[in-house]
Amino acid sequence: MSVREWVEACAVGAIDEEDVIRFDHAGRTFAVYRLEGDAYYATDGLCTHEQAHLADGLVMDGIIECPKHNGRFDIRTGKAKRAPVCVDVRTYPVRVEDGKVMLGLE
Repeated sequence: MSVREWVEACAVGAIDEEDVIRFDHAGRTFAVYRLEGDAYYATDGLCTHEQAHLADGLVMDGIIECPKHNGRFDIRTGKAKRAPVCVDVRTYPVRVEDGKVMLGLE
């Protein structure tokens, strides 16, 4: 994936450890995560099963559980981990710069 632009999603303090927030940009929805050790990740913000907002889900041990039907994705890789989801969610590069969480979008 070629990164066209880095966009500011939030301040580093805006996400608690083991949590997720919703970030909307250019008509798209993303989910931005903070895992243990201040590791930040980002995925598409909608579940691939029925388009529920993943930011309304539960983060546990590097997994996001969709709030609608409890399907699960690996936050680091986007891999679908539990039915009913069977299509992976897309991931995006993330970097922390000057206290801001930046997403690399194409």
